[in-house]
Amino acid sequence: MGRLSGFRYRDIIKKLKRAGFEFYRQAAGSHEIWFNPSTNRYTTIPNHSGDMPEGTLKAILTRANISISDFLDKL
Repeated sequence: MGRLSGFRYRDIIKKLKRAGFEFYRQAAGSHEIWFNPSTNRYTTIPNHSGDMPEGTLKAILTRANISISDFLDKL
C-alpha cells in the first residue's frame, strides 16, 4: 500500500475544500464535479463507499493540480 491508500470520500472532500474547491454539480451516477474558482480547475470525484483506489485519487489530484506532498502534508 502506498502513501495515497486509506482515504475515503469524506477525507478527500475535506482536503479539497481546504484547497479552495467547492461542489459544482452532480455528474452521472455517483460522481460529482468540484470546481476551484481561484485556479479555474475542475475535478471529478466518485462518491463511493470504502477507500478510494490510489490510482483514482492520484488522477483526482492531477486534475486538481495538487501535488501528492501538498495533499498529504499541508491540506
